[in-house]
Amino acid sequence: MKKTLCFDFGNSRYKCGVLENGVFIREIILDGSAEEIKTLLEKEKPQKTILSSVVLHDEKVDEILATNSHFHKVSYHSNLDISVPSGQERTVGSDRWAMLVGAVNLFPKQHNLIIGLGSCITFNFVNKFNQFLGGAISPGLNMRLKSLQHYTAQLPLIEPDWNFPLIGYDTRTNILSGVIGGMSKEIDGVVDEYKTKYNKFNVLLTGGDLPFFASHIKNKIFSDPYLIYKGLYLISEKNA
Repeated sequence: MKKTLCFDFGNSRYKCGVLENGVFIREIILDGSAEEIKTLLEKEKPQKTILSSVVLHDEKVDEILATNSHFHKVSYHSNLDISVPSGQERTVGSDRWAMLVGAVNLFPKQHNLIIGLGSCITFNFVNKFNQFLGGAISPGLNMRLKSLQHYTAQLPLIEPDWNFPLIGYDTRTNILSGVIGGMSKEIDGVVDEYKTKYNKFNVLLTGGDLPFFASHIKNKIFSDPYLIYKGLYLISEKNA
């Protein structure tokens, strides 16, 4: 059994996906410390590891992964089989690379719009020639909820919930309808704008906040909360 640990260090959470023979098994939430990573490797004994990081994490983590496994760290130098016509490869986050690779593997030689729901919403468009044309970035769910509390005198910080009415009946449901309902309409609106430019493309939704939005988006979408891990696995195999 070939085991690969796919690490995703994001702005909100440090996570790891465990894949065996390319099949996603489970997700592990981490604190990102070098000691924790070392303990995890001793327990899981992976043949390969790969890291996507958009934060300034402990550099000892890289050393531990490289010492105890066949390790690859995602960057624009990685062999990705995706080009960036704008010449801005250096500015593409490693998490976006993973989403792109995962998408083109699922739907090869097709236009794909990948929407990542994490600390930010990222819209990522890769065409049927595997060219990443770019997209958009806007504030994510928790960023918006926290901003309401931070920039007002009396609004509370509430927990996300997918179940809310269109017309809020108290402060909590007003915020949920405004934030999650509004973001859902934002996503649908962006998809509709792409439809004016492209006759046919796939819409893929992924990220940790996906469960709060999937039932509110009207456009036809393919949902996979673990798309990043699957993309990281493919990059690991390509860069072994």
